[in-house]
Formats: sequence, structure tokens, C-alpha cells
Amino acid sequence: QVQLVESGGGLVQPGGSLRLSCAASGSRFNIDVMGWYRQAPGKQRELVASITSGGSTRYTDSVKGRFTVSSDNAKTTVYLQMNSLKPEDAAVYYCNVVARSNLGYVYDYWGRGTQVTVSS
Repeated sequence: QVQLVESGGGLVQPGGSLRLSCAASGSRFNIDVMGWYRQAPGKQRELVASITSGGSTRYTDSVKGRFTVSSDNAKTTVYLQMNSLKPEDAAVYYCNVVARSNLGYVYDYWGRGTQVTVSS
């Protein structure tokens, strides 16, 4: 199993910044992808940003140029630097990890979510 611990959410004014962190720990799994999803009330969960074990990143169009996803050298922690935050960025942000076990099985793991509120 892989356990995910998120941190960094909070309340900021429009134009402000937050940095989310998600630390993965547990069994000897090979992490293929780490990323962030978000879900606002009444809306579907959407992928915000992700990074592969090889360092490739992707972003939803609405955050390009404002958000940056990265990982540490051990590939066990994923970060989301969020700049120039807008009210529409407000949501619960969930860390997601796609990992492969030593037996070759692929699993999705989810954090409990961290609230990001953008309001003046």
C-alpha cells in the first residue's frame, strides 16, 4: 500500500500563492505518475497537473502558466506551486498516485484532500 499525506491548503486572496505538498510512503511500489486533481462544489473532479517518473508534466489549460508541478529527487513527494490564484481555482485538491507493485499490478491511490479557498 501507498499512503499519501497532503498539506499546504488554505485561504488566499486572488492573485496570491499557495504551495501544496503530497508525501507518499509505504510499500516498495514503483510510482509511475503523481498528480493533483481538484473538485469544486457541484462540479466533476478534474486533473489539474501531473508529473511522471520521467519528469514529464501536463496541466489543464486553465492553470497553464500559473501552476507548476514538481517532485523531489526521491520521487516520493509531489508539489503544486500555485501562483496568481483566481476564485475559480477554489476547490478541494486531491493528491493522486499511480503506482505499480513488485508483482506488476497497477493501483490508484488518493489523498484525503486539502481545501484551497480563493476569496477577497
